[in-house]
Amino acid sequence: MITIFNAWNYEVTLLEFISVVTSLIAVYLGARGVRIAWPWWILSSALYAIFFLQVDLFASALLQLIFIAAAIWGLFGWKATGVEPRSMTWLERVLWLGALIILWTATAPILEEVGAAASWPDSLLLVSSAIAQILMVLQRNETWILWILIDTFGTWHYFRQDLFFTSLLYFVFTLIAIYGLVRWRSRSRWQNP
Repeated sequence: MITIFNAWNYEVTLLEFISVVTSLIAVYLGARGVRIAWPWWILSSALYAIFFLQVDLFASALLQLIFIAAAIWGLFGWKATGVEPRSMTWLERVLWLGALIILWTATAPILEEVGAAASWPDSLLLVSSAIAQILMVLQRNETWILWILIDTFGTWHYFRQDLFFTSLLYFVFTLIAIYGLVRWRSRSRWQNP
């Protein structure tokens, strides 16, 4: 791995740096609700999949493949004019939350068996991020509430794993998710007065 600089006594590799930059672009464009976000998401996810495999965060690596699949779906599912977001019903919220809890508790022991570095937190990030990504492709406002929670948790999780640069990225993702929530809700009200 090629180290390009040190941050907080942490060696930032070229791969991690490029992954961070492309991820920031992808998430920002997604928060803006424009379809061009998806090719960036594919690129950043492919790069991060390689990076996470190198540091034995298997669920995070697997998540990148889910992101790539969702990005392809979003690329063809979103209109060229961008998103037309709407809010979910209470039943939809309960069903998605139930799916998250069931999948998380089922996935964590599997990750533990294959020797993942942090099976329960990594599993939570895997499942909740996959669901948030699906909700983003489906253009639901609640995706951003979930992303705020995920990114806050990811900031702590990656910091604890000594992945300081990626932890910083997740902190910035949290701020972008707040922007995405405001923007999508505003756009939702504008489209459905």
